[in-house]
Amino acid sequence: MKILKIVCLMILGTGKLFSQENQEAKENNRLDFTVNLQNNHLWRGLIITDKPVVMGNLSYALDAEKKWKIGIWGASALADDKDGTHYKEINYYIQYSHNRFYIGLWDLYNSRNINTAVAADDIFSYSQRRTAHIIDLRTNYTFGPSFPLNIEADIMLYGGANAGEVVLEPDGSYKKNKYSTYVQASYPVIAGQKVNLDAFVGAGFALNDSRFLYGNGTNNFDIVNVGLKASKTLKITDHYSLPVAMMAMWNPSNKYARIQLAATVF
Repeated sequence: MKILKIVCLMILGTGKLFSQENQEAKENNRLDFTVNLQNNHLWRGLIITDKPVVMGNLSYALDAEKKWKIGIWGASALADDKDGTHYKEINYYIQYSHNRFYIGLWDLYNSRNINTAVAADDIFSYSQRRTAHIIDLRTNYTFGPSFPLNIEADIMLYGGANAGEVVLEPDGSYKKNKYSTYVQASYPVIAGQKVNLDAFVGAGFALNDSRFLYGNGTNNFDIVNVGLKASKTLKITDHYSLPVAMMAMWNPSNKYARIQLAATVF
């Protein structure tokens, strides 16, 4: 009888240990993905599409601390825009983050805005004159807890014939990239509450031209993104919560504004 009790305890103990190890393995899993639903897609003050969008992000951590990651980010509109085009995007990235610092290199490919007279619709084409890809360097840094201001700086390093990022000679040959740049400052006005609120302001300019991507095409520097973002987490069940957000955005350069509603499904 004592032997039977000992065996049962050993089995229960082994099962508990296996359960703990299995949970730790799940927590340490380097592969992850998330899905978002939004009523539109706004990016750096630009309206990418006014139609509802589903977004997915698949990432893999290259190190145990998960400082280095590679990933694929994609999105697709759930309906055509008024001009008959359909927004679809697939991006690849590698990034490094540690504490309050982030840097990432992104390859952007948005199929909706491809003008075949300027850019190739071949996703494997990186031709200087015809590429629809944009190579985007992204950085941001958040200051200490007593002053949690976040500063973001992003530079388009290459490509984007369809976005006007490539400047051509009169004969159609490649001349230069504009290196359109976006800088933004954001600050958590309300944090640690049921509803949190961030305020942000962003500006655009080009390092190698008098015109840049985000503005109205006439100024060489402009405020292009001003807004507020409120966020909270809805508890659906004991095991599932739904992060949701509402953002109000104004673009003083292009003279438009939008409201965005978003939810991170998982």
